Amino acid sequence: MAKMIFVNLPVRDLAASAAFYEALGAEVNQQFSGDTSKSLMFSDTIGVMLLTHERYAEFTKRPIGDARRESQALIALNVDTRDAVDATLDRAVAVGGKADPNPAQDHGFMFGRSVEDPDGYVWEVFWMDMSAMAGASTPAA
Repeated sequence: MAKMIFVNLPVRDLAASAAFYEALGAEVNQQFSGDTSKSLMFSDTIGVMLLTHERYAEFTKRPIGDARRESQALIALNVDTRDAVDATLDRAVAVGGKADPNPAQDHGFMFGRSVEDPDGYVWEVFWMDMSAMAGASTPAA
């Protein structure tokens, strides 16, 4: 069985957050969705589980942080073309996302921008030319 990744996120408004992730290209998995959670799949092996704060709190004793104030993670999502980076951000912004909380990055062989979801989680949407990547170097962080 292939390894799967599920990013579990506490959200304030389940419907608004689901619209954002659908705009990024995810599809709702009704089998694991309900009144307090929504499962969205980017592929057969990568998904995002959105949980209301009340539902999320059933899985942890830690307080729910505020991603609008502190950086908690940067989650990257690849797209097929350089133009698809801008198109994906346009769709996400149209449903409430905030474009470019971090500066765009253009390394020639790789181009990316970021978008903030309604709860403040930052997603990096990027395109990479795999054939050119072998000879490229990225700047040190």
